[in-house]
Amino acid sequence: MDIEQLDTIAAIATPSGNGGVGIIRISGGRITQIAAQLFKKKLTPRTALFTAFLDQDQSVIDSGIALYFPSPASYTGEDVLELQAHGGSVVLNMLLRRVLSLGARLARPGEFTERAFLNNKLDLAQAEAIADLITSSTEQSVRSAQRSMQGVFSEQINTLITELTELRIYIEAAIDFVDEEIDFLTDGVVENRLISLTRRLEQIQQTANQGRLLRDGMTVVLAGKPNAGKSSLLNALAGHDAAIVTDIAGTTRDGLRERIQIDGMPLHIIDTAGLRESSNAIEQEGIRRAFEEIHKADKVLLLIDAKEPEPQTILDSIPEGLDVITLYNKIDLVNKEPEIQNTETGTQIYLSIKTGAGMDLLIQHLKQSVGYNDATENIFIARTRHLEALNTSHQLIQNALHQLQTTQASELVAEDLRLAQQALAEITGEFTSDDLLGKIFSSFCIGK
Repeated sequence: MDIEQLDTIAAIATPSGNGGVGIIRISGGRITQIAAQLFKKKLTPRTALFTAFLDQDQSVIDSGIALYFPSPASYTGEDVLELQAHGGSVVLNMLLRRVLSLGARLARPGEFTERAFLNNKLDLAQAEAIADLITSSTEQSVRSAQRSMQGVFSEQINTLITELTELRIYIEAAIDFVDEEIDFLTDGVVENRLISLTRRLEQIQQTANQGRLLRDGMTVVLAGKPNAGKSSLLNALAGHDAAIVTDIAGTTRDGLRERIQIDGMPLHIIDTAGLRESSNAIEQEGIRRAFEEIHKADKVLLLIDAKEPEPQTILDSIPEGLDVITLYNKIDLVNKEPEIQNTETGTQIYLSIKTGAGMDLLIQHLKQSVGYNDATENIFIARTRHLEALNTSHQLIQNALHQLQTTQASELVAEDLRLAQQALAEITGEFTSDDLLGKIFSSFCIGK
């Protein structure tokens, strides 16, 4: 298609509101025609051009800088023009309307990055990392998103795909030359390579899970009897008085949410109503909501007063299968030292929220129990869909290994490896559906 006939998109690329500078981004085949009518100076590639931006009647909308990036050396791989004007919302909207009147259309959310992906400027994991970088809430998540943008995650996935491809070729050769004297499937090569692939994939899964925690955070629900110390723990973790703390039982009636960071790990802490039998309708509703949050939690911190170590019967109604850490609080009142115990029923931590004794044990256990550490040099940002694809691939490779060891059905081994390769390719976008692309890029901001 003639470059002049290509669809051209435009959008404001800076946040709404007023600021010193605002940017309008344009991408597509009509850049030169739009520029010729928008200002009188000639475009020079990759050179800042100070100029006046003209309206249809040749009046000046604003003065600013135009930056031109010709195809293919641009963010989208197409001709790109960025207009830097003063950051008033009215000014930017006037300038955008002028650009649209000259033949561009308003970009969809994420369409600039989608075009970069479609034009092979970046893969899907890198594209997602751009959105994650914008929304990062910690320094560690910023650095991890940068590593994903630079292709660290994609490189590891592509290496696995290459190894799977080579192994599939080896196995399919065994299928094609089944009558030869050499049995390719029993010489140990395939089995050893499958075991090696499984181990490497498990390492990537562990790193990706930590990257997912950096991106999404972990939801932790505080549960227990009234006055067990839930609100005090929320305040201690948050570092400020987020919850009201009194000696009156049942102060918390509804869930209180606080987003905090522990050594760069984001946590969503939810303080809930005290769990006990009650005839008060409002308190009963608070308890019902508490159990709703408990069911949805990544981890439950069950607080028990160390002076009354036997929990009430209602605490036994916490569903089985949840990740629960039992915290025995107020050890300063019973002359007990802080400690952590791993028992058959789960982890128990003895601490005093009031004095801070044992709080370090809780924090370290939270980090360790989710595989998090503050050494993020090799961590990359990952999403839930990445973890699902890695898990699918891991299961398929394990199944291929099982087929090899039990039936030596080469066709089944080859098919499992093909599906494993396809699952990994969904991460980078080498193999993906249009529906998935639409869902991913629709979560971006308009100008990205």
